[in-house]
Amino acid sequence: MKIAVHAALAAALLAPVAASAQDDDIRKFTAEDVFNLEWANDPQVSPDGETVAYVRMGYDKAKDSPAGSVWVVDVDSGAHRPLITGAGSYNAPRWSPDGRRLAYMAVEDGKPEMRVRYMDDGSSFSVAQLFQPPQGYDWSPDGRTIAFSMFTKGETPSFATPPEKPEGAEWAEPVRVFDDLVYRFDGQGWLKEGAAHIYVVPADGGSPRQLTKGDNGFGSPEWLDENTILAVGNDVENPDLDPIESEIYAISVNSGDRRALTTRDGPDGSPAVSPDGRRIAYTGYDDRVLAYQQTDLWVMDANGAEPRNLTADFDHSVSSPEWAANGRGVYVTAEVNGQNVLALVDLNGGVDQLADDVGGTSLGRPYASGGFSASDEGRRSVVAYTQGASSRPADLAILTGSGDPRRVTDLNSDALGHIQLAEIEEIQVESSVDGRTVEAWIAKPPGFTADGSYPMILEIHGGPFAMYTPHFAAEIQRYAAEGYVTVYANPRGSTGYGEDFALEIDRAYPGEDYDDLMSVVDAVVAKNYADPGRLFVTGGSGGGVLTSWIVGKTDRFAAAATIKPVINWTTMALAGDIAAFVGRHWMRAQPWEDPELYWRLSPISLVGNVTTPTLVMVGEEDYRTPAWEAEQFYGALKLQDVPTALIRVPGASHSIAARPSNLIAKTDNIMGWFAKYDPAKEDEAEGGDSD
Repeated sequence: MKIAVHAALAAALLAPVAASAQDDDIRKFTAEDVFNLEWANDPQVSPDGETVAYVRMGYDKAKDSPAGSVWVVDVDSGAHRPLITGAGSYNAPRWSPDGRRLAYMAVEDGKPEMRVRYMDDGSSFSVAQLFQPPQGYDWSPDGRTIAFSMFTKGETPSFATPPEKPEGAEWAEPVRVFDDLVYRFDGQGWLKEGAAHIYVVPADGGSPRQLTKGDNGFGSPEWLDENTILAVGNDVENPDLDPIESEIYAISVNSGDRRALTTRDGPDGSPAVSPDGRRIAYTGYDDRVLAYQQTDLWVMDANGAEPRNLTADFDHSVSSPEWAANGRGVYVTAEVNGQNVLALVDLNGGVDQLADDVGGTSLGRPYASGGFSASDEGRRSVVAYTQGASSRPADLAILTGSGDPRRVTDLNSDALGHIQLAEIEEIQVESSVDGRTVEAWIAKPPGFTADGSYPMILEIHGGPFAMYTPHFAAEIQRYAAEGYVTVYANPRGSTGYGEDFALEIDRAYPGEDYDDLMSVVDAVVAKNYADPGRLFVTGGSGGGVLTSWIVGKTDRFAAAATIKPVINWTTMALAGDIAAFVGRHWMRAQPWEDPELYWRLSPISLVGNVTTPTLVMVGEEDYRTPAWEAEQFYGALKLQDVPTALIRVPGASHSIAARPSNLIAKTDNIMGWFAKYDPAKEDEAEGGDSD
């Protein structure tokens, strides 16, 4: 049996699966509705705190891809208008220090370009002719120069000189030669020889000048003063062998000389300079070589002296530091008990949580996401952030002074206001392992009644060190719209519940997180929300690992769909794009050093137990959990005559749902597979129509 990656096939298999979801007066969330979604992203508050520029994202249906435009909102009035639109995609707006200009990235006809727009008359120009897209940029304090990071080609290794090809000859493609540990990376494909380096260019246009050189890359440029740029890198021999290590470097704009401001064993990054230039906030931790380690907020003097951990007593990872006005503290986002929060950390380590609904920018599945920006020089405190909700993708919200957040956009009422979406219910479940509390959410289909008749999908997050939130997710809504009670949870190993909770799966994944998930399923069935004979399970990446593990441990599910899984930790640890991290931090041994551990934690070790019909799906250009992982499981199931099918998604990386048509194909083929093995459907087929 062959199954193509196309929504039409899944639609042919799909039918309403719960009577209450068939009501004529209910307008459900359909596959086509995915193309209508919009979301706010990358808000940037002007230096005077009067205006917020942000990227209004949506899907270009003709190009089957996300596209952005830059809009502005007046902080006081909430007036909302477009600033930069066109036939391309426009993103990454960044204000000049005086607020009179706005730098941004334009991608037109596939060509990236950095531009600057004058806010008074709307004129704009290209800053420089760049042949690679900048990976981040920052204005100098005087507004005269822009620093950015850009990939710079290196010398490709070669051991032979090929003969000259005759004109018009059709020879094979030349060989590829690699001598780096990481030679392909998810979302980038085959890596070219070279590294990212720091450049500067006049803000009124000119020729870029390269500041850093060498085989090792540098990124995240941040001006310390007019003569010094901060950047993040790992300037050592063989940096690939220690994949999380990084330091913050101070780089002279005049000479390119650099020195490390941080020197510890562990990652240091996201430097942010205080308004007075005297201190640097940054994130990092001391590497204890564990599968998961919580990221703290640190502050050091501008010369690297006196580093202090401000969040040592705050048991949650933080990210994206930005100084508050007058240097009175540092804004961060933090994952806290199933919510992505905006917090202000004072210089004594006090943490004030200002908002708990940052998110809404993960459109496929409900991962913690979102961003914010703060004005650190204006006459008042202004913070703008992407505000998530269970019924909408991200809108823009503004927080001024000590007031409550104020939502200032309404990007989806036109697309979703007339649709009855799934109601999201939160539950707290005691794990059968040790009574530990596991947080979960239930998406209930439109017209839901607790009559025990509904099919249920357990949807498992990846990572595995990641966190789901109750925010809008198109995949969850699609499942619920077709009548599935859809359950998603944060079992042990999830982030946001403290480092100890995450480390419960250190060198033990998959393991007792399986029991947590089964406890969640039991709780939903006990609520009479689902038919215990119509249970289904799916998940992607780490969720694919657990799905494959689950069908090797139990036959309680009528069907399963494992998406981009790791099946064999040995092959993953030798040839995946994060292979060095798997061996060094997750397993803390190489496959030849502890083969029993690798085998014991690999779903392939349980494949002989599987009887559940299991669909396998993977992107053809997935280098995070490469296609050979899915193919091993598919082949093993086939050899045992277990009902299975393999779906390969052409052109897709690990982020299968990055293109809207692939998001639709993914969810609809999963539901098509489940419908094929739904016992209720089989009973209907055997009994004939029951009109």
